[in-house]
This record gives sequence, structure tokens and C-alpha cells, in this order.
Amino acid sequence: MMKLSLPKNSPMRSTSFTYGVATASFQIEGGVEDRLPCIWDTFCATPGKIADNSNGDIACDHYHRWQDDIEIISSLGVDAYRLSLSWPRLIKKDGSINELGVSYYLSILNRLRDKGIKAYVTLYHWDLPQHLEDDGGWLNRATAYKFQDYVKKVVLAFGNKVHSYATLNEPFCSAYLGYEAGIHAPGHADVNYGKKAAHHLLLAHGLAMETLKKYSPDTENGIVLNFTPAYPETDSVRDKIAAEYADDYFNQWYIKPILDGEYPAINQQLPKEQQPEILPGDMEIISQPLDFLGINFYTRAVYRHNLANIYEEIQLPNVDRTDIGWEIYPQAFTELLVSLDTRYTLPPVFITENGAAMADICINGEVADYGRVDYYDQHLSAVAQAISQGVDIKGYFAWSLMDNFEWAEGYRKRFGIVHVDYETQCRTIKASGLAYRNLIASRTDK
Repeated sequence: MMKLSLPKNSPMRSTSFTYGVATASFQIEGGVEDRLPCIWDTFCATPGKIADNSNGDIACDHYHRWQDDIEIISSLGVDAYRLSLSWPRLIKKDGSINELGVSYYLSILNRLRDKGIKAYVTLYHWDLPQHLEDDGGWLNRATAYKFQDYVKKVVLAFGNKVHSYATLNEPFCSAYLGYEAGIHAPGHADVNYGKKAAHHLLLAHGLAMETLKKYSPDTENGIVLNFTPAYPETDSVRDKIAAEYADDYFNQWYIKPILDGEYPAINQQLPKEQQPEILPGDMEIISQPLDFLGINFYTRAVYRHNLANIYEEIQLPNVDRTDIGWEIYPQAFTELLVSLDTRYTLPPVFITENGAAMADICINGEVADYGRVDYYDQHLSAVAQAISQGVDIKGYFAWSLMDNFEWAEGYRKRFGIVHVDYETQCRTIKASGLAYRNLIASRTDK
């Protein structure tokens, strides 16, 4: 069997380093009969939006199979499980709490505690209640305050059963893919919408951090941001400028206001109709101190100069790619982590997502996903290199625990370290899952 390896003296070989797996509610739960509709339900029902015309009505049926899934998580020997909560499962349309949803998640949290697995809870992983989208969604400033109210109700209901709260997962995806590019729910494709939605998402984060500080001060509270490092195609000045602009637009836009209290300077270069409306006090709310920063990484992007749009993303030929088409370039992971640590005063960092889509096939009860094992080996080594260069990284979460509904790709792309047969809902731990389990078991403090 292929193994995952780390440098002998790396802190990642210590039992004090947190290893976990991650999922998201809409991608695995199903159980639509017991929650309100969300924007992804509507998006899935729109012809042409999902590659295989599927939806999340059943997904991995985790809503009914969560006990068995926690047994799988426990068998992997992980320290922590990163899960997200379904806002439309927890809050009724009138704003009151849905006790059925609370009971469901409390059962999960209690079982995790019984197993000695820390719960890292993400409060928003893209499944906005549809009725809030009908009122403007993240283009409506009021949604940020609706989120704050939801967060207060949740943390009061869960008490001391959660180890860590992340306010948002990847606000870039919600704002840019959902409101500017139209690739994700709610499917708006308007360049004037992206930064406005982003500002309200970041405002929601800041308001939630205030609430967490007041009502859940003993949990580790932060946010999860995704980064796709921007590289110039050539060493030309114009290509470098293009890459820097893209980096500000797609990456720094989400971290700089949180850590520095201001947007990148390119905000002033945007047409007025694209700029967010920033009210007095907004940036102070957004830049609440973090207990941790979650970083999600999968690949890099390469840019060249474009006269019409400053930057143009290109696809390099003859490079290794995952099944979803993303270049495998682990060097970018180390360089990203070191560059962020150089640019900002970072809180402790957790790698909250990292993984690869591969064309897995289950044969005779085995999934020999050695390409994914190699991906994890390279990227765990990249994290170890960043730590050796001084970046304070406390943990690593594999994405994902199991194959699931991969958003606009439907069920065509598999990221899991556990294989799911969607017809039978049979789970099979892949070679990557076994390798990950063995790496975790090999840790020592000697």
C-alpha cells in the first residue's frame, strides 16, 4: 500500500497537530423533507445549471445515516470533524428555531464527543434559505443581520458541545461564483453584484464574530477562506501586473479587510457601480480579531495580460491535472502559506480543506485511488515545508470525508477518501483513506 510520509522532525508528526476530515451539509445530508428550501434547491431545479441534472434531495443520505458515518470517521482515527450546519434546517421562516434541526445536530455533536472527536462547525457553507434570497440574498444588507441572529440562536442551543466555529466557508465562492459569474447558486451573472455581495458576506462574518465572542467565548472562532494563488504566465511586467490584479480581485479581497480593515487598492479602480457600499463602522465590524484562520487550497491559476480586462486566465499545456481539471502544483501551497504569513499578521492557521477529485472505481470492495494518495503526500509535505519556514499551522482537514454532491458538477466528480455508491449508499474506505488513517496512527510525541 502507498503511504503518506512527513519529515521526521515535523510538528505534523506530533499528536498535538490536529488531523480531521470535512464535509458540508447540502453536499451530504439529503433530508429535504425536514428543512426549508435553500438557494441550491432552486439552482438544481433550473435546467442546465448542474452538469448531470442532479440535486441534493438525497445526496449521501447522511441525514438518516449519520450514525454509521460517524463510525467511519472514528475508524479513521481523526482528531476532529469539520461539518457545516444547514441554516434552513435550523431556522424557520418566521425566524424561530427549528427544534427538529437542533435535535439532529445535537445528536451528531453528542456522538462526536462520545468518540473523542472535536467538532469544528461551519455556520454557513452556501445553503442560504431561499426566502432570504427572495428578499435580495447577499445583495441585501439585512441578510448579514439575519445571519447574526441565526448564529446567536445556534450557539445558545449547542452550548459547550462545539470546539470551534467558522462563520463562513469561502465567501469568494458565494459572492463571485454565485452573484458575479453565475456558476453557483443563486446563479446571478452580473459584474456589478460580486463585490456588493462580498461586502455583505464579510459584514455577516464580522457581526457573527461579535456574537460568538459574547455568547461562545470559549470556542475557537474564525473564518474559512479559499485561495487560488495567481502566477504570471511569463516574467514580463505586464503579466506580473495581471497576476497581481487577479490576486487582489480573487484572493486578497477577502482576507485583507478581515486582517487589515480595508479592501485592496484596486477597489478604487473599479467602476462605481461595481464598488460595495461601505457604511461607517463596517470595516471595524469586519476586522474583528480571529482565533484562527481556515485556509482551503486545491490549485493555482496562471494569468497573462489582457488589454480589455487587465488579466486573462490561461491553461498551461502538458501539466498534471485532477479529474476536475485543476493543475496539481503543490509548490504553490507552500508559497501561498509563506506569502500570507509574510504579508499579514496571521492568527493560528488550519488547513480546512485540501484534496483532489479523481476518477475512482470501486472493484471488489476496493478503491485503488493512488493518484489521490500521491496528491495528499505532496500537499502534506508542502504544508510541512511552510511550517518549517515559520508559518503557525495547527491542523489539516482532508476534503472530503466521502464522495458527495459536488455543486455544479453534480455527482460526476469524486473528492472523498471514502467511496459512495449512490445507488446503494454503500461506503468503502479508499486507499487514500487507509493511508490517511495510517499517517494519523503513526504520530508520536517521543
